[in-house]
Amino acid sequence: MKRHDTLALVAAAVTGVQVGAALVASRFVIHDIGPASLAFLRYAIAVLCLAPFVIASARVRFTFRDLLAVMGLGIVQFGILIVLLNLGLQFISSTRAALLFSTFPLLTMIIAALLGRERLTGAKSAGVTLTVVGVAIALGERLITDNGAGDGLGALLVLAAALCGAVSSVLYRPYLSRYPTLPVGALAMLASVVFLAGPAGLEGLFTEGTRLDQPGWIVVLLIGLSSGIGYVLWLWALKHTTPTRVTVFLSLSPITASLLGALILSEPLTLGVLLGLAGVVGGLWLATRMIVDEPV
Repeated sequence: MKRHDTLALVAAAVTGVQVGAALVASRFVIHDIGPASLAFLRYAIAVLCLAPFVIASARVRFTFRDLLAVMGLGIVQFGILIVLLNLGLQFISSTRAALLFSTFPLLTMIIAALLGRERLTGAKSAGVTLTVVGVAIALGERLITDNGAGDGLGALLVLAAALCGAVSSVLYRPYLSRYPTLPVGALAMLASVVFLAGPAGLEGLFTEGTRLDQPGWIVVLLIGLSSGIGYVLWLWALKHTTPTRVTVFLSLSPITASLLGALILSEPLTLGVLLGLAGVVGGLWLATRMIVDEPV
């Protein structure tokens, strides 16, 4: 495996952990702020972190068509995806949502194969499937004992969010090969913030404010900072390896959420979580060490 491939996988792994940590952090504030308002603040803070790259993007000569495409993908990746995910969390438990969202890698693999961007191999299929099985084992105990088991609408919303992410991950790569990574990411995120201002305003963010206290605002600030850093790593990984290899690491997010839940929320760290973690590690090894992708 080339050095860039290895670094790309490390970046993808860090992003997977960051997504899980952000999910846990969102639990602390989701009842004190609307879903669109939380998404708006999250990425407004992230854009401020990427301000130098937003300025630099003005010097990058995007074609008009590519400019619209990057902005559109940013709206889908940050605006629509996060709003759908936050809405879903209002109907179903975060555990069930995390499990459903872990279908992201499978959806990415299928879409990339259908579009001819990647070759669908047995090892790749086995690796991605094993990561999802690992997540299911880790979260299965809690799903069984979850008395508020899943509203169909909530499940559809979370699956739609996963589909948005999968489509974006596959479609981003041509633009990342033509333009510098950071200006692309900054422009995409800026477009999502402009988009999210509308629904956030409808929730009363700019007129009525929020019910967040000081610790809540600190949590939102940390979510935004980590999102800015995580997205840069995500795009860099997409530029240097295939979408399926990158998105398979999102299977680390529900595992991370479970582990942090045990540490921060005093939730029990069960045998199921440990077995699931072993399944995820094994799936990641299959999906990254035994895959030989066609050039894209």
